[in-house]
Amino acid sequence: MRNLIAAVELIDPLQVYGRVAAVSGLLIEARGGLSHLSVGARAEIARPRGEAPLPAEVVGFRESRALLMPFGAVEGVAPGAEIRIAPEPASVRPTLAWRGRIVDAFGQPIDGQGPLPQGPVPYALRRPPPAAHARGRVGPRLETGVRAIDAFATLCTGQRMGVFAGSGVGKSVLLSMLARGAACDAVVVGLIGERGREVREFVEETLGPEGLARAVVVVATSDEPALKRRQAAYLTLAIAEFLRDQDLHVLCLMDSVTRFAMAQREIGLAAGEPPTTKGYTPTVFSELPKLLERAGPGPIRPDGTEAGAITGLFTVLVDGDDHNEPIADAVRGILDGHIVMERAIAERGRFPAINVLKSISRTLPGAQTPPERAVARDARETLSAYADMEELIRIGAYRAGADAKVDRAIRLNPALEALLSQDKGERTGMEETFARLAAVMDEAGAP
Repeated sequence: MRNLIAAVELIDPLQVYGRVAAVSGLLIEARGGLSHLSVGARAEIARPRGEAPLPAEVVGFRESRALLMPFGAVEGVAPGAEIRIAPEPASVRPTLAWRGRIVDAFGQPIDGQGPLPQGPVPYALRRPPPAAHARGRVGPRLETGVRAIDAFATLCTGQRMGVFAGSGVGKSVLLSMLARGAACDAVVVGLIGERGREVREFVEETLGPEGLARAVVVVATSDEPALKRRQAAYLTLAIAEFLRDQDLHVLCLMDSVTRFAMAQREIGLAAGEPPTTKGYTPTVFSELPKLLERAGPGPIRPDGTEAGAITGLFTVLVDGDDHNEPIADAVRGILDGHIVMERAIAERGRFPAINVLKSISRTLPGAQTPPERAVARDARETLSAYADMEELIRIGAYRAGADAKVDRAIRLNPALEALLSQDKGERTGMEETFARLAAVMDEAGAP
């Protein structure tokens, strides 16, 4: 009853209307009702011949006109068409029954399994993150089932990590391994700007029935308007926040933050923002922390209890394999660590193609016990010694006996590569991972 009363109180008896004044590219200029408009407000534009109204969003103002971007094609929009301003901000009403379903950027089902039940409480798509002083700290370490991550970039509950890789290096497969094998209560997967032909392949084969059973998948393909791609990212976090508030540990996987940034750049340029670094507009760099900070430990309630946590893994599609391009650099500075995937490792057939020497978790060393820390450090030093001399070793220019550490690294490298290589259907527990790593490092003895 309280929720019903609150919903009734939100109803605005005043209906605000405007008219289409002009259409320019992706922008629709509107006149009328400006006193009741604000950036981010939603509207519906009437179309002729009985077509459904076109949803749109206010992205800016120019003199006496509001600038709107549509969530669909502008075909059919005519000058003077009526615009109805929505009284409420965009929101979604998820429930626990959404797990196992696939939805679009509006929270509508696209898996052909019928309508979704609606929850009693609306969750705004663009919610502010919990206040820094009112949210908990990261929890215990998180077992992902992926040996390269658990041993060398150990995660904690509520941590936010970036997965940095070029195209075709295996990001999606790694995310599916995490969705199936990570120790969590629920998974939310956001496929932002994904190729349309790959969505079913990811859901049915890469993710599989086991992974989908506890997941909510949000999809916005690359051919959809920029507003829908951006909104899909906001919806992904809104669903994760709902599950977190049910005291669940949520794993939020987003592929990719780069395409979210590209969508925001497209919106900003259309609204008249000046392009800055590599054409990205200023709002791109202001929206990134607002999105990424929503993941993390949950807020502390007034009674002292703590909500669940959102452990976030966000992929970054590095442009031209340049890990220092603007979006990668900005995201790396916001998150709590990064996992680097390299094309050279994938080309030699080792998957997941994680470069453990370049991957860092900022919850280390606290996420490992002293014995685990010692064996992981020894393995890193061994891998680093081999990497430093790899070119000489491959061309046969290195002489055995020249350096005891390098000799040991050469002996151990095949076993370490085998340990880091993992089939997408394989899962290894944390204790077994460190036991196997310790066995490998003890095999050749001290240098």
